[in-house]
Amino acid sequence: MTNTPRKRVLLAKPRGYCAGVDRAVQTVEEALKLYGAPIYVRKQIVHNKHVVSTLEAKGAIFVEENEEVPQGATVVFSAHGVAPEVYEQARQRNLKAIDATCPLVTKVHQEARRFAAEDYDILLIGHDGHEEVIGTSGEAPAHIQLVDGPDDVDKVTVRDPSKVVWLSQTTLSVDETLATVDRLRQKLPLLQSPPSDDICYATQNRQQVMKQIAPDCDVVLVVGSRNSSNSVRMVEVAVQAGAPRGHLVDFAHEIRDEWLDGATTVGVSSGASVPDELVTQVLDHLAERGFTDVEEVVTTDERLVFSLPQELKRDMKAAAAAKG
Repeated sequence: MTNTPRKRVLLAKPRGYCAGVDRAVQTVEEALKLYGAPIYVRKQIVHNKHVVSTLEAKGAIFVEENEEVPQGATVVFSAHGVAPEVYEQARQRNLKAIDATCPLVTKVHQEARRFAAEDYDILLIGHDGHEEVIGTSGEAPAHIQLVDGPDDVDKVTVRDPSKVVWLSQTTLSVDETLATVDRLRQKLPLLQSPPSDDICYATQNRQQVMKQIAPDCDVVLVVGSRNSSNSVRMVEVAVQAGAPRGHLVDFAHEIRDEWLDGATTVGVSSGASVPDELVTQVLDHLAERGFTDVEEVVTTDERLVFSLPQELKRDMKAAAAAKG
């Protein structure tokens, strides 16, 4: 009699919602309760299909630009941050703007403004076209140039090699960012670093646990949307860390049975904008295919919480006081 190999799931923790995403989603939900539907949201509040469709069902209307928001209406700016001109457009249209930008992105914006005020050239490591990069670049367009990975370094030009600093998008692969910084330092030995790490704690934590489980997995499944930078990076990190195969899925039904052929160990995690119910559905899907043994691998305990935007908290307090 041959022993059937035990089918197991290595479930990564931390996974799913980070403090910035939790705050952004809660901001829209509380705004809907407080002001009533519709609430307009500029861009996807976070990069996740399920979250967006759930909020739409509650009365949120997602738009690309402020011009699509009726004059005088309430608009929430997404977690990825916006350029100063977006606030000015909102003011001109008399919109009630609630800023759900992740505080860690706000920190990068503040760094960009400070270094630009000191007349530095700023090399922003990030992905061209990503909303966060567009928002940060808008803080000081004359001073910021984008560096999209190590291969982009050759085209970098600066005015004064002794006055140049690098900043980064918060959701990048830690390893790829450091590789880009190494290449930049070869070209610009006096390159300065940001005062503190720009890549967010949640992105780093999710990549760290992925590196730990990937070598033991036959296949890794990351729950997340294709436009979610941190989710896409996690699949890349898994493969680089030794997983033979990695796949990104929004929902359990997207998992193809051939991905699991011959696999005895499946790694599961999720991007920082993914609610845990989607991971539970993936675990159920795998259990139906014999992967009933779930082992949670924990590398750190995340306890960070961000408070809601000031303008929303102020109105919530006033509404509570009016109710008496």
